[in-house]
Amino acid sequence: MDNVTNRNQERALVADIDVLADESGDLLDSPRTVASESSGSKQVYLETYGCQMNVSDSEIVASVLRDGGFGLTKDPDNADIVLINTCAIRENAEQKVRRRLQVLRAHKRKYSPGLQLGVLGCMAERLREKLLEEEKLVDLVVGPDAYRDLPNLLASATESGQAAVNVQLSREETYADIAPVRYDSNGVSAFVSIMRGCDNMCSFCVVPFTRGRERSRPVASILDECARLVDDGFKEVTVLGQNVNSYRDSAEGSSVSFADLLHRISLISPDLRVRYSTSHPKDCSDDLLHVHRERENVCNYIHLPVQHGNTEMLSRMKRTYSREQYLDLVDRARSIVPGLSLSTDIIAGFCGETEAEHRDTLSLMEAVRFDYAFNFIYSERPGTYASKKYVDDVPEDVKKRRLSEIIDLQVKTSLELNQKDVGSIQTVLIEGESRKSAEQFRGRSDTNKMVVFDRQQYRKGQYVNVRIKRCTSATLLGEAVGIADTAYQMEAS
Repeated sequence: MDNVTNRNQERALVADIDVLADESGDLLDSPRTVASESSGSKQVYLETYGCQMNVSDSEIVASVLRDGGFGLTKDPDNADIVLINTCAIRENAEQKVRRRLQVLRAHKRKYSPGLQLGVLGCMAERLREKLLEEEKLVDLVVGPDAYRDLPNLLASATESGQAAVNVQLSREETYADIAPVRYDSNGVSAFVSIMRGCDNMCSFCVVPFTRGRERSRPVASILDECARLVDDGFKEVTVLGQNVNSYRDSAEGSSVSFADLLHRISLISPDLRVRYSTSHPKDCSDDLLHVHRERENVCNYIHLPVQHGNTEMLSRMKRTYSREQYLDLVDRARSIVPGLSLSTDIIAGFCGETEAEHRDTLSLMEAVRFDYAFNFIYSERPGTYASKKYVDDVPEDVKKRRLSEIIDLQVKTSLELNQKDVGSIQTVLIEGESRKSAEQFRGRSDTNKMVVFDRQQYRKGQYVNVRIKRCTSATLLGEAVGIADTAYQMEAS
């Protein structure tokens, strides 16, 4: 095969990533790739789909591979090994990964027979037999608790020519001793995983089956990682877990709650912003809210998934709270933390949802007025309680119409709330260039709103005060008026 044909095929393989990323604005379904490269005995290309936890997991994978003598590459065409870290939470995410695997497998068969192709993460654990035996798409399947075993599994697959598998879930593994290789990083913000697994068993959710039971990482290792990030110049950490506010560590002889942990992280540096995701309403304590109020560098933003606005539907979802309890929590949170920003997750068309129950979701949205929301059509996940006990009986066209109504209401609310910020001064951490213009910077406010402004003389990683001049439903647009003295949110207008 001539060089021109080779390069055309390589461009097609890389372009396939762009197609996947561009067809949806939803980052959960868009692939992310390694931010830096390194040399090694074999080059590994690592592509990540799904939530922030998956990105954090890929940083652990990159560290394990580096310590095992492997290199990292940004280009799949330069790779000896291609690993896809996958998401199983929604059908759409799985289908995108399947299409990507089919492209990669076709490339392997036609142009690169020595290429090793592996699947990591939640989808690997759930679909190992289908991926390996029925569809024969991959050579390696590794679950989220088996990343330490990757070098051994790769060596085994190379030596034997047979597929290598480890999807064993663990009750102890937290990867606490592994220093992550910052994978998809801007050098300003970093993810820090504090716990793994989930015990909540929501009826629609596959996570407890793909990531196992909850276990918390020792507090000392979390504080050490955050301190190292500050030393390396990072200005913001987002601590991660499937349900961070159920974190609890008793290793030091006394019980450390999530509120305690967040307070300790905030003491590391006054210039370190602290965020977290994701939280469950049942565990959002007053102690946690008081940390938001008392520690200025703990951001005034909480992602608080409600999922639905009707109590009966919440019961069917096994969410363990009612509509009224959720609304009471919102009122209490806003009374303790003035100016608190809230976002949420909402599912449209869950099993048995009536039109009246759907309207309850819309009325809850109107009552709370979320700053923004992640909204999804319900897709049945095999193995969940809902898949076994309920019928997915809401027609697809009805689901789409209800989702559209939810999105339209949220866009309207987000625009109205952003308009209230016009004229204010927001303290913004510069994360990098605007996606639309190299002449502008982008960054987030204390309340997690994206802010875009002309770059002038400022630099990535600085805190700047930005006067907001106009907005869209998704973005605040303004003019930088000076360096901020601290990471804290300004109240001036």
